[in-house]
Amino acid sequence: MNIDVCVPEDDCVRLISQFVEEMDLTALYDTYERLPAENRVSPEIMLKIILYAHHERNDISSRTIEKSCRRDINYMFLLEGKPAPDHATIARFRTKHFAKCSQQLLSNMAELLHDLGQITETEVFIDGTKIEANANRYTFVWKKSVTKHQARYLQKTALLVGDIIDRYGLKTLWHKEVHKRHVKKLLKKLKAMAAEENLEFVSGRGHRKEQLQRDIEDLEAAIAKLKEYEVKKHICGERNSYSKTDHDATFMHLKDDHMMNGQLKPAYNVQHAVNSGFIAAVEIFPNPTDVLTLIPFLNYLEAALTFRFERLVADAGYESEENLKDAERRKMQAFIKPANYEQIGTKKFAAQIGKKENMTYDPEEDCYICHNGKKVKKVKVRTVKTASGYLREETHYHCSDCDGCPFREKCMPGKNWKKPVDERFKNLVVSREFERLRSKEYEIIDTEEGKMLRMNRSIQVEGSFADIKGDSDFTRFLCRGKENVLAECVLFAMAHNLGWLHSRIQNDKLDEHLYKLKEDSEKAA
Repeated sequence: MNIDVCVPEDDCVRLISQFVEEMDLTALYDTYERLPAENRVSPEIMLKIILYAHHERNDISSRTIEKSCRRDINYMFLLEGKPAPDHATIARFRTKHFAKCSQQLLSNMAELLHDLGQITETEVFIDGTKIEANANRYTFVWKKSVTKHQARYLQKTALLVGDIIDRYGLKTLWHKEVHKRHVKKLLKKLKAMAAEENLEFVSGRGHRKEQLQRDIEDLEAAIAKLKEYEVKKHICGERNSYSKTDHDATFMHLKDDHMMNGQLKPAYNVQHAVNSGFIAAVEIFPNPTDVLTLIPFLNYLEAALTFRFERLVADAGYESEENLKDAERRKMQAFIKPANYEQIGTKKFAAQIGKKENMTYDPEEDCYICHNGKKVKKVKVRTVKTASGYLREETHYHCSDCDGCPFREKCMPGKNWKKPVDERFKNLVVSREFERLRSKEYEIIDTEEGKMLRMNRSIQVEGSFADIKGDSDFTRFLCRGKENVLAECVLFAMAHNLGWLHSRIQNDKLDEHLYKLKEDSEKAA
């Protein structure tokens, strides 16, 4: 049977096969110690099958792909007469081979699309989404809880160590606090005493343990427990939590809340860099928010791709002084919507007279004029270190003329203050560098170019997530561990790129990279 005749000329499976053949698969072949036999499917064919399975947006489990290879004519076309691989071979290819070089293959695909003129160097749209990990939902370990229980157990261990030292008249081994190393030294001494006395350790019913044996067992249990706390803190690292069934997953708030009570779930923060509808790069982070992911992601883009993007477009979740400063250092024009962009200009925001945006700033005296005409004067300048290690210079302002002010309660609202309204004084904390960078964003964000790029960001990068999460119904990872999870994200990204390229070819839109504003299209018509 001639399978080639059964597959239409414009079918996407032909494009996938041809595109994979043009890619540099050296990194994939290097993961094999010994290549499969000639009568078995090669790594190139396996990659074609996996990509087509993700493109079809069906069940992507290894058993379903095996069944499709035996029944679907398009899979048979990709097999080129070779026998269908079993589910174990498919699963092993994904985790043992593709996962080792997934990002390299995606970078190679982006380079090919760039050479074909489909990916440009003009702008990059960046956004993130959270996808649930393949981990049990109630296996959380919280760093704060571990630290608290560790300190409490150290106090309990200190009492145990003190009793043992008093019981045997030993010398104190510590100065202020008891640590695990002190417990180990004491245990070593007790074991030496047991050896000198030829103590026979007993267990089970009908045997009575000596006091020395009970003390040794208590110290061994204490060391094991302290080691358990240390391991948990080491797994957490800089994160606040992790899952017992997937140590790389972090508990985050997801939009899909099955219990409707803000329940945290183990998840990964997936970041996409998109240009012309194609996903140029993918990275995953343990951060629940996007603000700390931008700089590492841009560093990865520079290392993975040979070309550079001129403009950076992101939403308000990425706005920070550090990120804007970093984009300026890279000489990238940043189109990042300010966090208060939607509020400024509204009646509700204008009524909040205590905000610095609603006060008059006097640059000569470096002070703010409040709603009552009083001066909020500069009192000090201090340098603050952020969570990422960035040093931010903050200017503090204080008003000492708030007594008798008729706007005092409106200027400083709040029911949870420790002081009553009559004892409050207005304080402001301002970063002059952040204000300068944000003013530049306001200048370009409302231009025609800024509006067009912001519209394209919502269409292109969020469209890539809609294709993967919505159309493919991919809301939970199949694998565990950061490397395997990243490989899953890359497979969906590569399949999305090939499907998008096929759509552009069929609709004759290879030269269209940005969507135009409606006003522009009406004027052109």
